[in-house]
Amino acid sequence: MGTTLLRRTALTTAALGLALTAAPAVAQAQTAAAFTNAPVRVTVTVQGPDGLLFQKKVFTWGHDVTTATGGTHKCDGTNGSAHATKVPTPTAALDHAAKRNGFTWDGTWYASFDDFSVDTVKGVSGGGSAYWSISVNGTPTPVGGCQFEIENGDQVAFTWTSF
Repeated sequence: MGTTLLRRTALTTAALGLALTAAPAVAQAQTAAAFTNAPVRVTVTVQGPDGLLFQKKVFTWGHDVTTATGGTHKCDGTNGSAHATKVPTPTAALDHAAKRNGFTWDGTWYASFDDFSVDTVKGVSGGGSAYWSISVNGTPTPVGGCQFEIENGDQVAFTWTSF
């Protein structure tokens, strides 16, 4: 009976030790999940009809965006219920790039899509025959620029596209 009790005590102590060792990792994982809107560094490229208009690495996160035409609205990945928590987005990255590098952009807000349409970047308008397409890592985004999550190291491009 003494040996069985000794084994149980050793197993309990080992299990408790493993649980306490794992606790900081679990807490860290939960903390990381709670801060999904942490800044990321991405490359923002703006390609106009006549060539490159802008290309630079920027730090960005999801945030409220204000445009002259569209007003102020959230642009943090929770748009259209795309994500449960705030995340960095392509349009937020364009907004940060513009503010930090002295150029403007404008966009119309569409409440039905809960997102902006990028209309003008650095004075270049899509007009009636073109639009600003958004791609991340060379792939067009399947949702709006305030709904798509971007990650550290991504290549975010706004490209003037005729139709």
